[in-house]
Amino acid sequence: HSGIRQRGSVLIEPGHHAEGFERFYPLPATAEERGPTTATRIQRFVQEAAPLGERACRAAFEQAQATAASITHLVTVSCTGMVSPGLDAQLIERLGLSPDVGRLNLGFMGCHGALNGLRAAQGLLQDSSPGRVLLCCVELCSLHFQYGWDMQKIIANGLFADGAGAVVLGGDEDGDQQGWQLVETRSRLAEDSSEAMTWRVGDHGFEMTLSSEVPRRIRGALRTWVEQWLAEHDLRLGDVRHWAIHPGGPEILRAARQALALPEQASHASETVLAEHGNMSSPTVLFVLERMRREGAAGPCVVLGFGPGLSFEAALLR
Repeated sequence: HSGIRQRGSVLIEPGHHAEGFERFYPLPATAEERGPTTATRIQRFVQEAAPLGERACRAAFEQAQATAASITHLVTVSCTGMVSPGLDAQLIERLGLSPDVGRLNLGFMGCHGALNGLRAAQGLLQDSSPGRVLLCCVELCSLHFQYGWDMQKIIANGLFADGAGAVVLGGDEDGDQQGWQLVETRSRLAEDSSEAMTWRVGDHGFEMTLSSEVPRRIRGALRTWVEQWLAEHDLRLGDVRHWAIHPGGPEILRAARQALALPEQASHASETVLAEHGNMSSPTVLFVLERMRREGAAGPCVVLGFGPGLSFEAALLR
């Protein structure tokens, strides 16, 4: 029922199937066991996040025809690992970025983290023109697999995966090399929904709660908010040619489509990414945008993400 055919995990070594995963998460001998401690999981994050992030950044450099020397700012996003010096410092060294590069870390924002990263990058570009910002999102969700039979843990275990995405913004007067121009981002924290979706540090990994109320709240509040925002740009829902919706899961995609009265085809790219990669948290919308770019999609495009809070995030691209 997850809509997922395959997922990636840094714990699964090439050619070894699930053995690496099972070594990290041994079968519990008692019902009270909860697996590795949070410290052990973060240790693995430190080992695995930077190599994965580097691969994503080098792909972004190639696509944007950028060099390490051209990057003036680095924005890193992750909600699955916390350490300092962290991912930003590791990427500066691995990519050969200037030691003077401006750095900004965005943490613990969840599935809409990339949209907050875009907002931060846009602000940096406005304050430091000319400039070029490297945005890198890395999430290792499989490091927070939860033992037990609580239904919310089972759902989280079934949806989330590991992945990294990166994009270079700025440096091109006609828009970035990806074919998109970021017009604006917008954020809204839904009322009376602080427990609808949570992401908290536990003794045995970070623990998620995902209430069945989330789809209902999306159906009830999303359309009015998006319509009012688009109107500020002289746009209506029907003027949006493409929708890059974060595929939090099948019910999230269905709720967003129903709220906005969109046809099923509108979420095709999101559903394909979910099927091929699972929900990788913050990088996932970058995967959706990359698939749409390869298929020749053009603006106006609206990117939507939903995260703890319950919070809505959106970006308008042309």
